[in-house]
Amino acid sequence: MARKGLYANIHAKRKRIAKGSGETMRTPGSPGAPKASDFKNASKTAKPKKKYGGSVKKRVTKKRKKKK
Repeated sequence: MARKGLYANIHAKRKRIAKGSGETMRTPGSPGAPKASDFKNASKTAKPKKKYGGSVKKRVTKKRKKKK
């Protein structure tokens, strides 16, 4: 089973904070906070963005016959 990544954990915590959990985000440099190297490593494993948003299908155009 794959573990969730750094950004998934950050977004989950922001969601909990928005719901009123009473938690706070750690300040940069505090013990346990992600370091710059953690963000750099996370960017190496990021999935590439989809060109068209993923749900747009290519259009198939049919050639129409010309009327005489």
